Amino acid sequence: MNTLKLQYFFDPLCGWCYASAPALAGLAAAYPDALELMPSGLFSEHGARAMSPEWVAHAWGNDQRIARLTGQHYSEAYHRDVLQGEDVRFDSGPANRALTAIRMLAPRLETHFLHEMQRQRYVEGLDTALPSVLGNIAAATGAESGIPLDAGQFSHRLMHDVLLEQATIERIAVTQRLMQRYGVAGIPQLLVRTGNSEQILHGAVLYRGEQALLAAVERAASSMAA
Repeated sequence: MNTLKLQYFFDPLCGWCYASAPALAGLAAAYPDALELMPSGLFSEHGARAMSPEWVAHAWGNDQRIARLTGQHYSEAYHRDVLQGEDVRFDSGPANRALTAIRMLAPRLETHFLHEMQRQRYVEGLDTALPSVLGNIAAATGAESGIPLDAGQFSHRLMHDVLLEQATIERIAVTQRLMQRYGVAGIPQLLVRTGNSEQILHGAVLYRGEQALLAAVERAASSMAA
């Protein structure tokens, strides 16, 4: 029997990826062993930037469009304290390292951790580019699942753990090679694979909620098995 594999291409600071969070949560619940998060590195390294007034206006306008189309909430606290905050950088590097650290510890916790990072950023207005913020989120998320994590130690790893940094770089490189192989240009995207067959589910189906995405995955898997 062919094994189903679901690879989700994303960036933790991508607004459209936040729009797909409800559908992704349903996918993680239905296929916990098949789902693999694939961080693309879109907004890290050369993709990171300072929060210039022009970028803030662009990001907030895009966020409002996403909110209108999908119903996802972007709070005034996020607008004020993250987009317009002092010394804030638009940089998903620390979040990518945090996701990799969580995956090393408890792979099934990673999707929930991603969702909590998104909630803390877009709803609570916390800067998820800061290791200290990510450490607190990791500790709280771990506690919910009975996994003890020290916030300070976690934050320290994000800044100083060379092996974690290298593992994250390699993970992003694997994602980028897959995206190039399948001609995936934007995010979020979901690659459905079974046996030697694969099919890309593009972003739109990820914004329609859990049931629509699960149905699309089932259709894709059935068509490839036929």
